[in-house]
Amino acid sequence: MKLISPDGAHQRVFIEGKPLYAFDPEKELASQQKAAKEKLRELLGKEPEKVEANIRVEFTKEFDDFVEKRIRFTVEKDVDAIGHLWLPKKAEGKVPCFVCLQGHSTGMHISMGRAIYPGDEKSIGGGDRDFAVQCIKHGVAAFSLEQRAMGERIIPMEGDTEDTPTRPRCHVPSMNALLLGRTMIGERVWDVSRAIDVLVTFPEIDGDRIGCMGNSGGGTTTYYAACMEERIRLAVPSCAVCSYKDSIGAMEHCVCNFIPHIAENFDMGDLALTIAPRKLIVVSGLHDPIFPQPGVQKEFATIKSVFKAAGKEENCRLIVGGEGHRFYAKEAWEAIEEML
Repeated sequence: MKLISPDGAHQRVFIEGKPLYAFDPEKELASQQKAAKEKLRELLGKEPEKVEANIRVEFTKEFDDFVEKRIRFTVEKDVDAIGHLWLPKKAEGKVPCFVCLQGHSTGMHISMGRAIYPGDEKSIGGGDRDFAVQCIKHGVAAFSLEQRAMGERIIPMEGDTEDTPTRPRCHVPSMNALLLGRTMIGERVWDVSRAIDVLVTFPEIDGDRIGCMGNSGGGTTTYYAACMEERIRLAVPSCAVCSYKDSIGAMEHCVCNFIPHIAENFDMGDLALTIAPRKLIVVSGLHDPIFPQPGVQKEFATIKSVFKAAGKEENCRLIVGGEGHRFYAKEAWEAIEEML
């Protein structure tokens, strides 16, 4: 049946079209990887000019199991980022470190297991989103990074008070990024790279064992950051990797998920060309309604084929938890401990 709306045309292209940079197991791998990396860099938009990080430790606190440092640093001219670095006390020598990224929540404090606003406790306890707490439990350092347009990095709005929940406000900065030839995902990926610049200055951190993990919008940034940032040795994106047709192309998602021309050139599995042979653990929920399993399974099959072509099929793993849109700490950390 023909539709009056544009959806019929969009779905036809999704179904019939083949991305221009789709992985082809019959072609030489290295040239595909190089081309995919160059194209994705272009699609993510103009990169900011790199400036001095101007690292400032705003405070240091001692806890039973870790030392916490609140760090402010410059990611580009006129823009600072913030994060909390947790260093495990019992570690001997340099330790691996994960950049921990929350999705559309009230902020990075969720990664630290700290409930501040109504609903935070459910987000933490009901979804294993306390990534930094998990890291310390496993003897790993954690850097909880506040993403652009979330938490403490939102645009103030009229009527805001100190008690106003820090709900995500992605729309305006995402649209402005597009007006300037950028994308919000590209900017968040840039911030992850700048965070790694900061982390490797700390003598406690093993710069050869940097990871990145996040759920939902944090998982999205994790995946694209791993595509672009080779210092990420292990990426753990949760509830984010799925076919475009079945996820962000099938229903309403925040505008920060969208990259112009991405589906014309790639599906999410093809982007593994820019990650392999580094390590990747894809986490998903069996009943996740916004990143559904058919699309996850399809794209992971491509990911597995890419890693097989790279001679490192063992370096990718799919974890499917039994519930919905959340992280699955027990299952994920079993794989992380094997691969970190």
